[in-house]
Amino acid sequence: MTAFYDDLETRDAKTRAIAQLAGLQEQIARVEDSSGSRLAGARIDQMSDLSRLPVFRKSDLARLQAEQPPFGGIPVRNITHIFQSPGPIYEPGGSSHDWWRFGRFLRACGIGADDVVQNCFGYHLTPAGSMFENGARAVGARVLPAGTGQTELQVQAAAAAGVTAYAGTPDYLKVILEKADAMGVTLQISKAAVSGGALFPQLRQYYADRGIQCLQCYATADLGMIAYESAPDSGMIVDEGVILEVCTPGTGDLVLAGEVGEVIVTTLNPDYPLIRFATGDLSAVMDGASPCGRTNMRIKGWMGRADQTTKIKGMFVRPEQVAALVAKTGTDRARVIADRDSDADTMAVQFEGTDLDADALSIAVKDILKLRGDVTTHAPGTLPRDGLVIEDRRSYDT
Repeated sequence: MTAFYDDLETRDAKTRAIAQLAGLQEQIARVEDSSGSRLAGARIDQMSDLSRLPVFRKSDLARLQAEQPPFGGIPVRNITHIFQSPGPIYEPGGSSHDWWRFGRFLRACGIGADDVVQNCFGYHLTPAGSMFENGARAVGARVLPAGTGQTELQVQAAAAAGVTAYAGTPDYLKVILEKADAMGVTLQISKAAVSGGALFPQLRQYYADRGIQCLQCYATADLGMIAYESAPDSGMIVDEGVILEVCTPGTGDLVLAGEVGEVIVTTLNPDYPLIRFATGDLSAVMDGASPCGRTNMRIKGWMGRADQTTKIKGMFVRPEQVAALVAKTGTDRARVIADRDSDADTMAVQFEGTDLDADALSIAVKDILKLRGDVTTHAPGTLPRDGLVIEDRRSYDT
């Protein structure tokens, strides 16, 4: 079994919770007096207090950065790079040891000092290339900074440099391998650390059939590493440097264990403190610990997007509006369903709770969603727990 990256990975739950609480309190202190902070006077005495803090969304970050470029007044320190992602959104980067925490994932992939990593993530403007290079250095591996494109040169370089591990999107390694086959070149790649796209089962099996173990991670330009695999089909282990919550889309309210919801992340990186940052991605917490011996929470990986904003009858309906509808009506939950009747949009709103008044709910729907729709009431626990608060059933193929 691959050696662990450090002792943090095998902490007991109590020790981890104590350390996370201390780290969270330090992060709050760093940002509460910063320009634009919404956390002034925030008090965190226990981990459960975190869910009372406001959610910080990408749109909030973009607005603050437009007002105070480049980082929106967030107290950033000890950085060596400024990156730009689509939006544009600007992210800081550091060169210190494992600044983005990718070393933990690469160690789980079995990558270490004996490996040469062909890093096929981009190095220009966006941070993925630097993230993986920084992590490779943390585990002692050498790096071939390949980027993307020029596949024939990629094959030649991999062979000449003795590349044993690949880092890049899930599908590009297949392109390299097929080009190598066409060129009659044998490569030594036996490990692959991938992200930035879907790793479909048949693609993972293709690599396994060629003697390559391919594992994936979940990371963002803002937060760095969030979660990673240590073995295929065993879930993703949450990184030790973040606190992860799963919430009902459009809210900061935690879902019940095992339910699908939006991933909200608090990073404990003191150089770039982000508190309750909404990723816009859906996932769910898995029961138990990983078979590999790492003890942190696991999630099921990427399960779709939480931003389910949908246009119905010419009006946008947003998850935040559905959350406001639930709050106003005092119901347990609500689900908006967009459909079609001939060529016309229809909207139905399902409410879950006890002793519900359909007429009053209809008034609330019109008031908050600015649309009329069919209202139905349902007993507690009967609506799907799939992370959808807006379901679009319309098909435009016919």
